[in-house]
Amino acid sequence: MTAAADADPGPAPAAARIACLHLPLFPLAARLRAEPELAREALAVVDGNGNAARVVAANRLARGAGVKPGQTLPQARALCPKLVARPGDAACERAAQEALLEVAERFSPRVEDAGDGVAYLDVEGIDRHFGKDGTPPELDLGRSLAAAAEAAGLPARVGIASSKLASRIAAGLPDSPVIVPAGEEAAFLAPLPLSRLTPEIDLAATLERWGVRSIGDFARLPAKRVASRLGKSGRDLHATSRGLDPRPLVPREPPPAFHEGMSLEWPLVSLEPFLFVGRAALERLCQRLESCGLACTRLELNLRLEPDGHQTRSLDLPAPTRDVKTLLTLVRLDLEATPPGAPVAAFAFLAHPDRPREAQLSLYGPAALSPDKLATALARLFALLGPDRVGSPQPVDGHRPERFALVPYAPPPPPETRREPRTGRGLLAVRVLRPPVALEVITEDAGETGEPAPPVEIRALVSEEEKKRLRIDGRVKVASGPWGLEEGWWTDDPAGRDYWDVELAGGGLYRLYRDRATGEWFADGVYD
Repeated sequence: MTAAADADPGPAPAAARIACLHLPLFPLAARLRAEPELAREALAVVDGNGNAARVVAANRLARGAGVKPGQTLPQARALCPKLVARPGDAACERAAQEALLEVAERFSPRVEDAGDGVAYLDVEGIDRHFGKDGTPPELDLGRSLAAAAEAAGLPARVGIASSKLASRIAAGLPDSPVIVPAGEEAAFLAPLPLSRLTPEIDLAATLERWGVRSIGDFARLPAKRVASRLGKSGRDLHATSRGLDPRPLVPREPPPAFHEGMSLEWPLVSLEPFLFVGRAALERLCQRLESCGLACTRLELNLRLEPDGHQTRSLDLPAPTRDVKTLLTLVRLDLEATPPGAPVAAFAFLAHPDRPREAQLSLYGPAALSPDKLATALARLFALLGPDRVGSPQPVDGHRPERFALVPYAPPPPPETRREPRTGRGLLAVRVLRPPVALEVITEDAGETGEPAPPVEIRALVSEEEKKRLRIDGRVKVASGPWGLEEGWWTDDPAGRDYWDVELAGGGLYRLYRDRATGEWFADGVYD
C-alpha cells in the first residue's frame, strides 16, 4: 500500500452552518414542562410497572441522593425515600418535541426533527442579525436560542458547527452554547472520547482492543486500512471522526395541528380535577399558538379511559381565538353535556390552527373592532348559548317575515370617514315579536261580501306577568288592511295570512295577522 493511498484527505470544505438544540434527559425535561411544580421535588422518570420499573432519568435533587439511571424503583426509593416517580409519558414528550421545533422555527425556516429532544436548524447567514453589542455573532445567536427555549420551559443546550454531527456533540457539552469554527470540526472532536460517536458494540470492542480511546486517535489511523479491516461501518465512523458528515439537513413539514396532553398519575372521575390539569395544558397550547402567530379554530379532545376505552370530541369555534378561559369553558360544557362514562387516564388537546383576523388601523375614521376581542366574545357566546344561536341573521327567499338564516358573524369594515346623519322625514320602525303573541280578536260582521272583517277589539292571550311587560289590549281606533300573504300554495303545508295595522284607543300601533287555515290571530310587531 503506497503512502499516497494512506494519506489523509483532510477536512472537507466548510458547509452551511448548522445549529443543534438538545434537551438533556429528554423524558425528564418533557415531564417537568408539563408539571413544573415537580422541579422542587426529587423526581425520577421510570419505565415499567411496579417493582420491575427502572429509572430512566432523574433530576439533580434525586441524583444528589444517589439515584441513577438503570436502578429499579425500590433501589431508588431506598436511597431517596421522598422520591417522586413518574412513568414516561408519550404525550408529554411529543408536545415537548413540537415546542422545541417551534422555538427553532422562530430563527430559521429550515428545521429538522431528529427526535428525542434534538432539533437541527440551518443558521447560515442568520448570524448577521446578532452580535450588535460586540459579542461574537454566533455566540449571541446561540445564547438567543437557549433563552428562547428556556422561555418555552425547555432547558436546551446549543451547539453550532458546519455539520450535524459536530453541532450535536457540541450541544451535548455542559458549557452551552458551544461554537465550533468552520473547518475546525476535526480539531474539536479529537480530544473527546470515542464513545461520543456512539459506535456499534462490536466495533467499539475492536477499537478498545486496539487501544483507541479518543476520536483523534481513531482519526489518525489510515483510512484505507480502517476500511479493509472494519468494513463499511468502520469506514463511515472513521470519516465521522475526521469531521466529515455527509448527511444533509432534512427540513420538516410544518404540522397541521398542535398537540398538548399528558398521562395522569391517577385516573380522574370528577370534572374539576380534570379541568385543573387541562387548563395548564391549554395555557401551554395557547402560548405555542401565540409564538407562531396563530389561533385555534377547532379544538379536539382525545381521552384515554380506564381500562381500554377512547373518546374523541371536536369543538368548532366561531372565530380563531387564543383565549384560555373561553376554550376551557367550551371543554367544561361539552363534558358536562356528555360525560365520558369512565375514569380518564390520559388526555390530549389537538388545536387546528388558523391565522387570526387582522384589522387595519385608521387615522381619521372610527376604530375597527379588535379581532382578538371579537373572537373571544363570539367564542364565549358560542359556549353559553350553543352553536345554533350565534351568528348574523340573514333573510332568505320567501314571503313570511319570520324566515331567516344564521350565518357566521363577520362585521363590515368601518367607513373611511365620518358620515353625516341623513335629514328628512322620519320613518317608523317595527319591533318584531318572536314568537308572535296569540290574540283574542273581535271583528266586525263581514256580511255577504266575503272580505276579511277588520278587528274592532283585541286582547292578548298571555299571563298577568307578561301583560305588565307588553300591553296589547283595548278597542281598535284605526285599522288598516288587509294585506294578503300566500306562500307555498303548491305544497302540502301552504301559508296564507291577512295582515292588519291597528291603532288602539289606549295608545299603541301594532301589526297583526290572521292565519287563514286556523282562523287564529297573532301580533307579530310593534311600531316604534
